[in-house]
This record gives sequence, structure tokens and C-alpha cells, in this order.
Amino acid sequence: MRIFDPHIHMSSRTTNDYEAMFASGVRALVEPAFWLGQPRTSVESFLDYFDSLLGWERFRAAQFGIRHHATIALNPKEANDPRCVPVLEELPRYLVKEGVVAVGEIGYDSMTPAEDHAFATQLQLAREYDLPVLVHTPHREKLAGTRRTLDVVRESGIAAGTVLVDHLNETNIEMVKEAGSWMGFSIYPDTKMDERRMVDLLQRYGTERILVNSAADWGRSDPLKTRRTAEAMLAAGFSEDDVDQVLWRNPVEFYGQSGQLILDPIPGFESSAFPDPAAGFEGNSVLRGERVS
Repeated sequence: MRIFDPHIHMSSRTTNDYEAMFASGVRALVEPAFWLGQPRTSVESFLDYFDSLLGWERFRAAQFGIRHHATIALNPKEANDPRCVPVLEELPRYLVKEGVVAVGEIGYDSMTPAEDHAFATQLQLAREYDLPVLVHTPHREKLAGTRRTLDVVRESGIAAGTVLVDHLNETNIEMVKEAGSWMGFSIYPDTKMDERRMVDLLQRYGTERILVNSAADWGRSDPLKTRRTAEAMLAAGFSEDDVDQVLWRNPVEFYGQSGQLILDPIPGFESSAFPDPAAGFEGNSVLRGERVS
């Protein structure tokens, strides 16, 4: 089984998670730009973070056999902080870097005027740089937020097929499907969606334009939820081809619109491989001393 996790925040995870993900079939992922967890004090905080997504984290994933890609953006939660908004002017130089496969996460958190401005600005950047878009739907007032999201997307003139609307559930999947955009679902241990509900939706709506992710941020989450969803699909009677479409081909097709996907296997890496002791990035390694036999 091959798995592409299209939305997972690996900066909050350990190397043990990378090892477990590889063993479960994960061979590629996308890490969207995210909020810090506490208020940022300057734009420079973003720049170091973006650099780490495109540098250290990409290196770290490769040491465990996984291809790492990123999306870059001012996320909606931080769009409400005036100290963060000037990062919009810095985004263009990151959107042309290797491994950047979309503008995101953008969209709404509390549906404020500041979020309106950031959302519209970044949709235009996506059009200018010919990149797909990863959209975050709000955790509160999700139905109203999704309607507003789709209205803004239409007004921007960006093609619906280049937009992935994420964090969906039973209440808003149909409107996103009808809009012609891609539908994303975050599978969590005890909030948002779970494997059973996801399987129910796949049985009702089919497997086209649907992406399943584990999100796996700093909160209670599970980076193996993609695998668990695949197993639940098989147990419910879906074919291996259905699983491959949802867990691999769909994210490849969506993010492939960027022209930046790298999916060939990591050279020399096998399931039993250990990180190369000689490999380093900017003077650092994922290892701490010699391996204990």
C-alpha cells in the first residue's frame, strides 16, 4: 500500500513518527504552513519557519524514506495579527521555490475583515504563480464559513479544480462537490472526522476528488490516520484500487498541478534502512552519536 498524506504538520512530530509512517506505507506528504501555537512577534518568525519547511524538514523526511513538500501562506488565524500581515509581501519569493506545491493554508478562522483581505490577496498570488490552493474552513460556523469560502473563490476567478477545500464533514461536503473543487478531510482520534464517518462519506459520494489526511498537529492527533482509513475502506468492501485512488492518486493529481511534485523513491532507501550517519543539513543530523547495535 502506498500513501500520500496531503496535509500533515510534521514540524510538530518526532522522528519516531516518520519511521512509523514509512512502515505504514507513507512515501510522500505535504506540510502546509501553519500557525505557531503562540503569537508571533515579527515577520522574521515566518521567514525562519518557511525556510525550515523547505530545508530542514525536507531533509529530515528524506532520512526516513519520505518525500516532503510544502505549501506556503499567511494562515487565517494569524491574518488577524497586524504584526503578521506584512509577510504577504514576502510570499512571492517562497512561492517559486522547489517543493512548494500550493498556496496554503488560506481561508477563514473567524471570518473577519482581516481574513477577507489575506484570503483574497493570496488567491490572486496563486493565480499569478500558477499554483493550486489549500483552503482551511473554520472550526466554528463551518457551514456559513464554507459558503463564504466558495463565494470568495468564485469571485477571485481562480479555477475551482485548482482549489482543495479542507477540514470538511457531512454538513458541507455536498456544496464543495457541486462547486467543482477538491474535498479534503482531516481524520482525528476524537474530533472532526474519524475513519468510520469517512468511509460512510466515500460510500455515499464516491472516491473522485476526495483527499484524506491526518493533519497531525501539536494537539491530540495520529499521523497514521491515513493508513487506518485505508484499512477501514478495505474492511467496508472498497477495492485496493479505490484505496490507491483516495490515498495516492488523488493527492498526486491535485498537487501535481504545481509541477513541483517529486515522487521517485529516496535513493538507496529500503524499509530496513537507517538514516545515513554522514548525512547532514546545515551542520545538523537526525542522529545523536553512533548507532547502538
